[in-house]
Amino acid sequence: MSSPKIKILAISGSTRNNSSNFKILKYISDYLKPQFEVEIFEDLESLPHFNPDLDTENPPKEITFFRNKIINADGVIICTPEYVFSLPGSLKNALEWCVSATIFSNKNTGLITASASGEKGHEQLLLIMKTLEAKSDDATQLLIQGIRGKLNAEGEIVSEKTAQALQKLAENFKNQFL
Repeated sequence: MSSPKIKILAISGSTRNNSSNFKILKYISDYLKPQFEVEIFEDLESLPHFNPDLDTENPPKEITFFRNKIINADGVIICTPEYVFSLPGSLKNALEWCVSATIFSNKNTGLITASASGEKGHEQLLLIMKTLEAKSDDATQLLIQGIRGKLNAEGEIVSEKTAQALQKLAENFKNQFL
């Protein structure tokens, strides 16, 4: 009898269809099989704007659904672009809904920023996830600059250095569970 697969929720910080961030999460998902079951959450745009008045015992149903995805996951991987030297508003909004619920506390979390530059967005992602008490370290964090030149039209990673960096991050992330 095989042991149950470790469940990972992968969150794409981009709302663009078939984004580079989605392609990276798909690459990691394929790499982590068969030990891990990775679900890619792509519905950030469905979450209502954060409103502390709605962050009660009965938050909006979309928020309950999103939070339960995080709660039921053994770990989370976030891959996001940088927009205007910051996180995309949709990702920041989703993370704001997680503050009061403390659902990231001590949860194994991989953090990837893949963008043209990404430095400021990555800094903000790390700060926010530290504030949410997510469990992450240098071995499970990655900044990929110039991402568009590292993927081909089919979404395959054509930069060997990038592929190796993603594999190393995936291995380090996997080792947190084994």
